[in-house]
Amino acid sequence: MIKRVQKFLDRLGPGLITGAADDDPSGIATYSQAGAQFGLGMLWSVFLTTPLMVGIQIVSARIGVVTGHGIARNIRDHYSRSVLWFIVSLLLIANTINIAADLGAMGEALQLVMVNGPQHGHALFFGVLAVLMQVFIPYRYLAPILKWLTLSLFAYVGVLIYVDIPWAKLIAATLIPPLELTREYLMLLVGVLGTTISPYLFFWQASQEVENQRATHGAKPLRRSAKGGRAHLARIRIDTWFGMILSNAIAFAIMLTTAVTLHDAGVTDIQTSAQAALALRPIAGDLAFTLFAAGIIGTGLLAIPVLAGSAAYAVAEAMKWPIGHGLEPLEAKGFYGIIILATLLGAGIDFTSIDPIKALIWSAVLNGVIAVPIMALMMRMAVRRDIMGPFVIKRRLHRLGWLATGVMAAAVVAMLGSLVV
Repeated sequence: MIKRVQKFLDRLGPGLITGAADDDPSGIATYSQAGAQFGLGMLWSVFLTTPLMVGIQIVSARIGVVTGHGIARNIRDHYSRSVLWFIVSLLLIANTINIAADLGAMGEALQLVMVNGPQHGHALFFGVLAVLMQVFIPYRYLAPILKWLTLSLFAYVGVLIYVDIPWAKLIAATLIPPLELTREYLMLLVGVLGTTISPYLFFWQASQEVENQRATHGAKPLRRSAKGGRAHLARIRIDTWFGMILSNAIAFAIMLTTAVTLHDAGVTDIQTSAQAALALRPIAGDLAFTLFAAGIIGTGLLAIPVLAGSAAYAVAEAMKWPIGHGLEPLEAKGFYGIIILATLLGAGIDFTSIDPIKALIWSAVLNGVIAVPIMALMMRMAVRRDIMGPFVIKRRLHRLGWLATGVMAAAVVAMLGSLVV
């Protein structure tokens, strides 16, 4: 039994880390607001986003493992430079802003727990720590560290132990969604979709599949060597399904926790994840508060490397630079330079007068804008035999990927429409 569990855990990697990184402090704030503002009324959205997230992430992972290149390199090779730089530039900007919001939330969380030191100082500390992790820890050690950091997500499962759950109402609200066709409800639903299906996750998982290939004694891309192709694709499916189900289960736990505590207590306006933790304290107790705050820090330590790393993969591939965590910093100066720049710029934003909440909103807008064309390009690439060879995606995955793209496009239209009105 132990050997079977160990074998299963060994098969988990890029999909697990990608899914866990989706529950970053900014995402926690969005899920907390959903639970606080609408109670049990938005829990159903988790069941909508899970299969859509799985479908598009499997597509991105397959592109990486089949071609041996990340998303940006494939766009560079098969599409115009204007399309490439439009996507890469917006991704870099959006990720940097997202890093700023996450570092700020981590700083606030540490300040709440320790009640010592300036918030901005804590944010800078976490930024420097994230840089040191990626620059000085070799990939063969970094990947397991990120894998272990996924355990921090279970802090939000632990919080549920300390709250009373109305099971009958929960089941009813989950199976029969209490939809509200109001501007506030639709906007927050768009926010949940945008938080769950994010461009940086596509770039990260595809590039991590490539990293794993290179780390496995120089294994060749499936298009060049189809040996063991089915086994590789089966591993990707298992890894991605597990990672995305875990990600959405934690989102469900956060929404449920804030619904049965904050919403029921009349606290309906949550702007940051740290604010959610603080509001939880007098209602659910000190231990629930501490777990919630500790989870913010743990998930942030996982998400920052993914945000900075995905930006670095995109820029380095666009610029034809040496790339990858498997290389030493002096062997891939541009790649590591982008990691350092994005992370420290993000930390620097927290020292300015820029409102982190407004910055996060603009980050969500940018992510939403670029997610749709990236998803459409990925779906086009995934069916091209000149790119994927015999490993073009099958009909079921093709339909699921386009469904995810269509839902995300509708979400972006709703988001942009609300900004105009």
